[in-house]
Formats: sequence, structure tokens, C-alpha cells
Amino acid sequence: MLTTSRKAALLERLSRTGQLAVTPLASEFGVSEDTLRRDLRDLASEGKLVRVHGGAVPASPTHQPLAARRNLHGEEKALLARAGARLIEDGHIVIVDGGTTHVELAASLPHDRRCTVVTHSPAVAASFEFHDRIEVVLVGGRLFRHSMIAIGPETADAFGRIRADICLLGVTGLHPELGLTTGDSNEASLKRIIMNAAADTIVLATSDKIGRASPWGIATLAELSTLITVGERPAWLPTETNHIGLQKR
Repeated sequence: MLTTSRKAALLERLSRTGQLAVTPLASEFGVSEDTLRRDLRDLASEGKLVRVHGGAVPASPTHQPLAARRNLHGEEKALLARAGARLIEDGHIVIVDGGTTHVELAASLPHDRRCTVVTHSPAVAASFEFHDRIEVVLVGGRLFRHSMIAIGPETADAFGRIRADICLLGVTGLHPELGLTTGDSNEASLKRIIMNAAADTIVLATSDKIGRASPWGIATLAELSTLITVGERPAWLPTETNHIGLQKR
């Protein structure tokens, strides 16, 4: 089998089964394990999968520039934002991570809601322009252009001194074994700090993030308080994790 054909077969198998294991696949394709690992390295460098010990798992398609993400899954994002907004109560201190879904939150929050929003996303902060009763705290730092958020030691220090009721955390993948993941190591570290700064962590996840992974781990699924998705509860979600399943109209 030609290399291109073998790689196509690997991607088809990954799409169908959700994971690849090097040893049985090398035997099946009649190649060495080193050859198959090289195929996986090539596919990983193209962003088509994420390598794990002994094989690979599907890569999240959402780890791409912000401009490209803005136009993906618009209906789902609006549904998720409305559900997330219902969890924000008067008096809450809420950390809102960056992300195109989180920019939709303000449109779903009543204008008489009284709470504090802490964010390192200029876009999220600006979205609350007309919510006069919401105090917005914009955390500064170096601008990470891929996600258009502040990042760095100053940002981490600021979040480390906050004690919030909830955080709305942005992720690019949720995987049964790898947990919550994202595509940048520094961003992953900051997201971990954000989680530790809040009593509860909520993730609003579009369907293309479910069962997918990015290279950098944030936390285990067991550390997630609430997952909001469009569709049924993932079978692998821990029983202690609350799930809110939405339906498209």
C-alpha cells in the first residue's frame, strides 16, 4: 500500500473508531511499527490527529485562527450561550474565558442582572457595553493574537488572586481519556489557573469538540463541574459531572 493510501486509510479508521493503536495496525497494513509511527507523526504535523502513547486520537478542528472560528456553528453557539447565561446569577463573580461562544453571552443576559464579570478577552469585555449593572474587570497582559486574549505572568497573577463563583472555560477538545485540552501550552497553563480560581467550571462545547483532542492538556473530565452541549450526554462523561443537553429547533 502506498504511503498516501495508508494515511487515508488511517484517517478513515480514526474517524470511524475514534482511536488508532500502532501495533495491531502495523500488522494489519504489513508495515513496521516505525513506519506507522512516522505516518502518525506526519498526520499530526498536518493537524489531522493527536498522537498519544501507543497510537492516536482525533484532532479538534477548532484549533485554528479566530477569524475562521467566528463563522463556525453559529446556531449552536447561540444556544450554548443562552444556556450558559442562565447559570449566571445576581451577585456572582464570573470568570469568562476567551472564545467565540463566550462573546455571545452578553446578548442572553438580562440587562438588570447584577454581577461581576472578570475576563482577559477584550472582545468579551466589550460585549457587555450596554449592561450597566454588570461590573466588568478586564485582566491585562501580553496579547496572544491566536485567541485575542491577554496572557503571561501578569495575567496568571491576576487570576491567581481571584475567588470566583464560576468560570466559563474555553477548550478546543473534550476526550474520554485526555480530558479537557487546547492547542497552546501557555494557554493551557493559564486555563488551569482560571479553573483553580473558581468554585465551579462550566464548558460550553460545540459538537466538533466532543471526543476530540488538542496537544495540550488542561484538566481531567472529573474536574469539570458542568458540560453544556447540543445533543445527548456523552457516554464517557463522569457521573459526577452535570450535563445540560440542548436541542436545535
